[in-house]
Amino acid sequence: MTVSIANQGIDPNPRKMWEPTDLHNKEMEKFRVYVNQKYSLSLENYNDLWKWSVDEIGDFWTAVWEYTNVISSTPPTGPVVDGSVPMDVFPTWFESARLNFAENALWCKDSNKTAIIATGELQSTPTRISYAELYTKVRQCAKAMRSAGVVKGDRVAGYIANCPEAIIAMLAASSIGAIWSSTSPDFGTVGVLDRFSQIKPKLLFSINAVVYNGRPHDHIQKLRQVLEGLEMVEKVILIPFVPSQPCEASAVDKGITWSDFLATSGESSTVEPSAKQELIEFEPLPFNHPLYILFSSGTTGKPKCIVHSAGGMLLQHKKEHVIHGNLNSTDILFQYTTTGWMMWNWLVSGLTLGLTIVLFDGSPFKPGPSALWDLIDQEKITAFGTSAKYIQAIEDSGFIPNQHKNLSSLHSIYSTGSPLKPESFDFVYKHIKSDIVLGSITGGTDICSLFACHNTALPVYRGEIQCRALGMKIEAWSAPNTPVYGQSGDLVCSKLFPCMPVYFWDDLPEHKKYKAAYFDNYPGVWYHGDFVWINPNTGGIVMLGRSDGTLNPNGVRFGSAEIYNIVDTYSQVQDSLCVGQTLKDGTDERVVLFLKVAEEDEDKPLDENLVNKIKAHIRSQLSPRHVPAFVLKTKDIPYTINGKKVEIAVKKIISGQTVVPSGTLVNPESLDLYYNIPELKQ
Repeated sequence: MTVSIANQGIDPNPRKMWEPTDLHNKEMEKFRVYVNQKYSLSLENYNDLWKWSVDEIGDFWTAVWEYTNVISSTPPTGPVVDGSVPMDVFPTWFESARLNFAENALWCKDSNKTAIIATGELQSTPTRISYAELYTKVRQCAKAMRSAGVVKGDRVAGYIANCPEAIIAMLAASSIGAIWSSTSPDFGTVGVLDRFSQIKPKLLFSINAVVYNGRPHDHIQKLRQVLEGLEMVEKVILIPFVPSQPCEASAVDKGITWSDFLATSGESSTVEPSAKQELIEFEPLPFNHPLYILFSSGTTGKPKCIVHSAGGMLLQHKKEHVIHGNLNSTDILFQYTTTGWMMWNWLVSGLTLGLTIVLFDGSPFKPGPSALWDLIDQEKITAFGTSAKYIQAIEDSGFIPNQHKNLSSLHSIYSTGSPLKPESFDFVYKHIKSDIVLGSITGGTDICSLFACHNTALPVYRGEIQCRALGMKIEAWSAPNTPVYGQSGDLVCSKLFPCMPVYFWDDLPEHKKYKAAYFDNYPGVWYHGDFVWINPNTGGIVMLGRSDGTLNPNGVRFGSAEIYNIVDTYSQVQDSLCVGQTLKDGTDERVVLFLKVAEEDEDKPLDENLVNKIKAHIRSQLSPRHVPAFVLKTKDIPYTINGKKVEIAVKKIISGQTVVPSGTLVNPESLDLYYNIPELKQ
């Protein structure tokens, strides 16, 4: 183990922003006591618990199964997993157990308990669905799917808004053992076809229109174009998501409306009291049976189709929500997301706790920046999930949430999507709420969950993710088998974990794409593709950017987030992009920083005083080697639909390659700005 605090502009002794005062009431603390009693241990703190969780894999995940009350038709017996085998051998977890994800999400059938609150930009009155109603709708939808010929292993897809019908269809599919996959309406037709043409869905659920920025937008035309490339789809179920817009089955080939589809179940639409509910036929399935297909971003090529298991998702998400997040059936959980982001799947797992989840579709700034904060007070939301970009945008808007809103119900804020900069921690605790857990969390589509995350039983330190998640042996490696602390390195996970993808679609039996994605860099060890820094003093994590976009001038490796944290302090800069340009001989690279300034200054030369200040700031805060070789103006910066900067494509372009933008880019035309830049010609 190497311990070294390098001069990287990262504070090794960050300010404590919050700490728990009622530790004995936290599920994390209760779980530690439970583990000590169950296994006759004397684990004293979180660090002890984490180390045990990654050393004793079988015992740990058995304890999570029992503590979080996983429902199974056949409980697990025998070994949990063979922890001695390399990670890339793809061992089976809980081989003897049989379970169903939908059954775990629908154990509560209470007609007086709200399962889903759904709202959006123009929706003055939210839609409320009780657990009893949800159970009925899922049963009807599952029967309709079976009537349509859906069987275990079939794919059911949604090109769909963040609406209750998406959840109903997903749970219905999983009750049968079919595999759910979804993309959001903001995906372009090419992006959708790049995904769904690979997995060949039997049914496709979609919507008539969406509302964004205050007005409805027709979705039918995009849907027709997608269907031209999906001849394998046997039925298209149209949901009247925007009531003011037409929604007719004849609008698309093989179309049927949502209500007519449910009617094929042979049931009436009446919701019976829970005591009289006809039971859903839940297929008993192996732990490793596929639940979801998610997709890599595919910013420079076709996305990879990542298959996640029902057992892995259930156990991992319950651990994160219950033990790390301290959530229970009284909570009201919100996550701003679309159906094309893994955080939608993470949100839906809240149903397994019997809590209420809140769906929002549309712009979070309509009719104004208070939109989501109004929702918190209106619905008494207790845990609020969003992105680092949204928190920054609220700050930039000048809206101060705690000056206008009560927010008394809120106990947790989750931030993900990109690293949350230290100044955003200040904003949250000063201008949102001082007594709150700010959970900066990180994981990704690859695991559809978290590697490092929130912990209501630990302090929050400025600029840091609180901890490495239980059961996830993540480390920063500077070289093979060389973990470092207080020094940046590659994020790896060196022990098996149950939410590893079970495979990539059409990648069997050799798993060539899968192994290339995660195990080529460090054979037998999961390489996640992020650059990370672990604080030996606090145990906290700082994300420094993507490893494949890591900057490496003169052999000094560092992450782009280090540069962004400095540039973001300059009000004159609206946005920035920092990438490396590979030199022609391939022996080195130089750092290029692109700045986007206010529109009124777009046609003016870049302010040399500003450039010099930024360079001097980087030199003093980081090192002379971090200073960009070029600081250039740009009119736009490419982003994915999920709000992530596209660094790798730009790096390839300025290094002389031609990149075909994928359908995941929200502004693909922006890539044209990075070709043939005179200053970067070699």
